[in-house]
Amino acid sequence: MENTICSNFLNRRNQHSTAYAFKAQKKWQKVSWSDLFKSTELIACGLKKLGLKEQDKVIILSDTRPEWLITDMAIMGLKAVTVPVYQSSRHEDLEYIANHSEACFLFCENKKQYKKWQKVSKNCPTVKQVVVFDSRNIEAADNVVCYHELQNIGQDYFQDHPNEFHQSCNQVKLKDPASIIYTSGTTGLPKGVLLTHEQFMNEMQTTFGEFEVGSQDRSLIFLPMAHVLGRVEALGAIYTGFSLYFATSIERIPENLLEVKPTVMVAVPRIFEKIYQKMQSKLASNSALKLMFKQAKSTAYSWSKAKMNNKPVDAKTKIMYKVFYQMIFKKVNKAFGGNIRFVISGGAPFSEELGYFFLACKILVLEGYGLTETTAGVCVNRPEDFRFGSVGKPITNAIFKIADDGEILIKSKNVMKEYYKNPEETQKAFQGDFFCTGDIGHLDDQGYLVITDRKKDLIKTSGGKYVAPQKLENLLKLSPYISQVHVYGDKQKYIVCLVTLNEDNVLQFAKSIGLNTHELEELKQHSEIKKLINSEIKAVNKKLASYETIKRHSILAKDFTVESGELTPSLKIKRKVINEKYKEELHKLYAS
Repeated sequence: MENTICSNFLNRRNQHSTAYAFKAQKKWQKVSWSDLFKSTELIACGLKKLGLKEQDKVIILSDTRPEWLITDMAIMGLKAVTVPVYQSSRHEDLEYIANHSEACFLFCENKKQYKKWQKVSKNCPTVKQVVVFDSRNIEAADNVVCYHELQNIGQDYFQDHPNEFHQSCNQVKLKDPASIIYTSGTTGLPKGVLLTHEQFMNEMQTTFGEFEVGSQDRSLIFLPMAHVLGRVEALGAIYTGFSLYFATSIERIPENLLEVKPTVMVAVPRIFEKIYQKMQSKLASNSALKLMFKQAKSTAYSWSKAKMNNKPVDAKTKIMYKVFYQMIFKKVNKAFGGNIRFVISGGAPFSEELGYFFLACKILVLEGYGLTETTAGVCVNRPEDFRFGSVGKPITNAIFKIADDGEILIKSKNVMKEYYKNPEETQKAFQGDFFCTGDIGHLDDQGYLVITDRKKDLIKTSGGKYVAPQKLENLLKLSPYISQVHVYGDKQKYIVCLVTLNEDNVLQFAKSIGLNTHELEELKQHSEIKKLINSEIKAVNKKLASYETIKRHSILAKDFTVESGELTPSLKIKRKVINEKYKEELHKLYAS
């Protein structure tokens, strides 16, 4: 028997602690490891009864929920292949993935997702069976069963085959394919990243294995499990034994944090950006409080910088830190539940400034780096070895090198096997044994990896200067009044940007100066709002080289969203889509 996630799952069923919890009837319902295994076994037996075979592809079209984890482990334990699809995906993407992967089974979350499937089902002949997690208000159909019905089918099958799932888990090999994850992509058709059990197991050993995480820990899980980072968090619980508490919704994360009091978390930077913006906004209307917050930020930087470098904190900073900890930092810590040991952040760049601030709140945010093609993290900051502004040091099995043009190349056991049924793209993705990440960066003199930007996103002005748009965008998003930013200027004389407003904070500001409108379309035209955003951009420009500074900008009335197509499901902006959608606004910014 090889050491795989499935073999770890078999061993975990005897652990006497909570595997996961979910909120129902206003209470957190805890589920043991043995009960999780039993639920998974029944779903696996149900799938066997309905004809699932080794190597068959199974789509999961759902938001993060316990059934996602159960179904994933059932599929992988049967030596079949999980194909995640974001719940926010368009029906055209679902059709493409179903046909390209030749999926046989499809799990979908609810009526909304089922209706998406109905739009394309006639065009997807390989899908023979559909299972619905929440089947309320869905009409019966010959090839559709509800999740509980599948469990009942599994129970009958289990009576005659009580050891089949156990034996199958034992027979899983590291070289067996485990999942095909289709990259959401910012342009073009998605590519299917084929990951084996070996890649997932290496990720567990080289990331979670280096952190002291175990059954005493609990995490509030809310990232999409269709995204490799959310998937790795869930599988990390099986590998290390910590408890997963499933957030009731993105909107209720603040409430869930207070209830669950997680000790570890996996998150994206946007969570911290919003909390930081909210704090700034609350204090911005009062000049004395605004000054106090500025001093608190300065103190946080000095205190955290010393801690990060293992140097003593000077006497003045110690005194100021104690004052601001009671006034501000302690409250932020309690808002996260008060028990956080560390947070792993990925998916997008994390601001160095935010790192210092949250460390002062005794919330250590450890930024990591990876892609779907590298099974999430191949570089990560550690609790005892971290540098804000970097994504940490390479994991133990990864070798990094920097190409002549600055592109980061990686050789690692975590790197994908191939792009599924796409040999041309697979060949283009490698230089010998090294995977071409498409990211620009460098290793500093202490071995920390610093990411500059995406290779294809770098802007080259008509003056020949290179500008990294992510750097500018992340600085601007620290403003309490700015939600999203799109920086533009390739082959142009100067840099411009599109800005979307943080609705709550802008409305609060408008109210404080006597503006009575609640419409962003109207507010973005108001001289006071224009002046406000202009001052925020000017403040950022002071931190930039002259060729990087934003010369002109346009305020948009609507935020970028996944649903409207400007963001990927992992919340990265789709530059090509935005450039096309707002080409008139961008053109005006260069008009004389």
